[in-house]
Amino acid sequence: MTPTSTTLHRQAGDGHDIPEEFHRPRPGNWLPADHRVQHAWLRKTVEHIDNKPERDALSPVLQEFKEFIEATPRIYMYFTSMWDEVPHRAVYQRDPTGSRQIRDYEHMLDVLNHVFSRAPEWTDAAESVGMVGVPLCAIFDYAMGTPSGHAAFLDPDVNRMLKKILNVWGQYLTTPASAEVLGDHQTGWFGNVGLHELMKVANTPYQTDYKFEDMYVCDPSAKYYGYKSWDDFFTRQVRDEARPIASPTDNSVINNACESRPYDVAHHAKLRSKFWIKGQPYSILDMLANDPLAQQFDGATAYQAFLSALSYHRWHSPVSGTIKRAYVQDGTYFSEPLFEGREGPHGQDIDAKGISIAQGYLTALATRAIIFIEADNPDIGLMAFIGVGMDEVSTCAIGVKEGQHINKGEELGMFHFGGSSHVLLFREGVEIEGLPKPGSSSNVPVRSCIGRVTGYVKPKHK
Repeated sequence: MTPTSTTLHRQAGDGHDIPEEFHRPRPGNWLPADHRVQHAWLRKTVEHIDNKPERDALSPVLQEFKEFIEATPRIYMYFTSMWDEVPHRAVYQRDPTGSRQIRDYEHMLDVLNHVFSRAPEWTDAAESVGMVGVPLCAIFDYAMGTPSGHAAFLDPDVNRMLKKILNVWGQYLTTPASAEVLGDHQTGWFGNVGLHELMKVANTPYQTDYKFEDMYVCDPSAKYYGYKSWDDFFTRQVRDEARPIASPTDNSVINNACESRPYDVAHHAKLRSKFWIKGQPYSILDMLANDPLAQQFDGATAYQAFLSALSYHRWHSPVSGTIKRAYVQDGTYFSEPLFEGREGPHGQDIDAKGISIAQGYLTALATRAIIFIEADNPDIGLMAFIGVGMDEVSTCAIGVKEGQHINKGEELGMFHFGGSSHVLLFREGVEIEGLPKPGSSSNVPVRSCIGRVTGYVKPKHK
């Protein structure tokens, strides 16, 4: 197709223009902005499987998944119907035969079986070069936007099964075999394209020209920079000199908890809101898993930002204070709101923005780490950090304990392959100046200043 007759978007990192019909908003770059990259990766994967003379035996956990689907009537209905509900139009039919790339749940299992044998890698597509950082999300992309997919990925039994499956893949991602995608070949993370993109994201906030070894703790003389597995690379540590702690002794300064791009700043968040509607308000009780401490955040200020797939995935304390509570709340992995898309000439479209504009929804339903901190600054008092897992493994690993005192900038925990965003919650009455505004085109550096507390005014109704 010739792009001269349509609106163009700039592909992050590769310098190419993307025609409007192929562009999808992908905050955090977990899926490529150019939808053709995702389709090309999935088409290549499906063709590899379909061209095999015999089907590979399913791994034990996927065989268990198959038996779970077939033995549970409502689950069988969901996983049979979700593929049928994907619209029968060209935009959803990308393989050479005109059929949908995933045709049924058995085909889905075969694709998963292949994907679980490798870690995520860069994709050299015919139309563009990009990265499918969440391959399972690419597989479920359209199906989870259907009514049956929506019901399936909200189902507690399905999510328990998905957790078991993802844990098995997570174990593989800690093995030396998973490090093969880190090589300097064309689709390797340390290849020319991958390394360029990694460092472009890392250097942009401060306009530096660091090399990878200047930014991250590693051994540049060793194979794969010394990383022993995909997980070892994904959870890499940043060098203190590359991300210094802003105003370490000034308790009025709030530091950024994650290397992240601002998504939203909301004031006067209610304890309970309809987080599944398109307006995406925050629902404090649901975000904080109905914890008794949640009552203190009625009318809270919420700051939310995306983590980038190409960036740093450890969390750092935004304030100095004492850990009051810290735990992981299990939730959904691939659920998105059932937003209605635009009405097309042949029926209803699936909303292509689903996950991208579903961040309020995910803070209430996705698997997440919840950490309450009693700040040393009494004007801040009790605040909360929420690490929001989304898709794939999304393991939230908390590294602090209740009762522990932590200094600003010290590590709170990390995501192990996964994670979409994080939220900072401040009680109503905490006056904060300078929180980053949504719409930034680059990350705000971790441990940098994101705001200053100027005082606390007790709300009149409290």
